[in-house]
Amino acid sequence: MPNKSTKPAQILRLIRRKTGASMSQLQKATNWQPHSIRAALSGLRKSGHQIDRTKNDKGVTHYFTPKEAS
Repeated sequence: MPNKSTKPAQILRLIRRKTGASMSQLQKATNWQPHSIRAALSGLRKSGHQIDRTKNDKGVTHYFTPKEAS
């Protein structure tokens, strides 16, 4: 797991929540552009973290880690 003070660690913490995190929540937490967040998510996947995504009833994508993967 990344150092707790890094932005990838902030992303990981947010997507581990029960509800996951939307792109706008991740942007607010990191102050990064969407393409940078997607790159960080790819990096976390490559380092062994399982990251899934789903859309809510309003069509907003939420990223999350499955319960068994946390």
